[in-house]
Amino acid sequence: MRKTKILTVDDDPDILDVLSITLSESYQVFQAKDGKSGLELVQQKMPDLIICDYMMPAMNGREFCKTLKKDILLRHIPVIMLTGKGEVQDRISGIEAGADDYMIKPFDPDELLVRIKSMLKRTVTSLDANPLSHLPGNTSIMEELQACIDSKKIFAVGYADLDKFKSYNDKYGFEKGDEVIKELARILIKVVREQGGQNSFIGHIGGDDMVFIVDDAVADNVCEGIVREFDTKVPSFYPPEDRRQGYIISKDRQGHEQKFGLLAISIGVVSNANQPITHVAQISEIGAELKKYAKSFEKSVYVRDKRQK
Repeated sequence: MRKTKILTVDDDPDILDVLSITLSESYQVFQAKDGKSGLELVQQKMPDLIICDYMMPAMNGREFCKTLKKDILLRHIPVIMLTGKGEVQDRISGIEAGADDYMIKPFDPDELLVRIKSMLKRTVTSLDANPLSHLPGNTSIMEELQACIDSKKIFAVGYADLDKFKSYNDKYGFEKGDEVIKELARILIKVVREQGGQNSFIGHIGGDDMVFIVDDAVADNVCEGIVREFDTKVPSFYPPEDRRQGYIISKDRQGHEQKFGLLAISIGVVSNANQPITHVAQISEIGAELKKYAKSFEKSVYVRDKRQK
């Protein structure tokens, strides 16, 4: 069973030692000496909870927390801020920056453990994230789409899913299928962030259905990048024999055996560049139409809605 991961960020080695001794028996602990290296570790390790000091070099606790909470993929991670005994303003600033709780140094180890357990329990209960990919789920997706509509900005929404995924699951099993879904999430995160910047959004509707939101101006580059990365990765999902022959034998939805080509990705892109979009349902309806059309090509492809109204 996977151990819950906790990142501790503090420039005081004695505090890091105390935290390590307190937490290591129950949790997997990672340590950073300042906010900047702490953020790098968050990206690498994706901890379940963070404990960070307020006063640190390079990047203090407030700046660390503010940066973390701006990121749609990281902001769900709870943060416990450590402050000095008389530093009331630091505690206020930390909470304003997004810290979920604070403790005064020197802290009681038993109290810290109780607070961690309570916070992790609350996070699991309230977290709107897909358990497989850890991407934001449907509630966050709806909120983000509505925010785009309300902002009146020009945006593009990409609906992506996999072709021939059912036959792949039937042939190789759900564990292998889950690995493909996780790899798809990694590709979307990488490409959308590189091309779309920090204000872009990636969500997981469910199964192999995912969504991303970017500025309309970069949507084509994002889609081309996703298709290219996915097609490059596809051969690694198959054993050598199936990879060489370029197809698998699996059952269709009626239970009949037939040949299926290798996995591909279809993306339907909905944008308000050419037509007004006034409600969220409108986006998902157009997206479903476009994705269906994209699947008719029998290869990895993206299609845009170019109709003007």
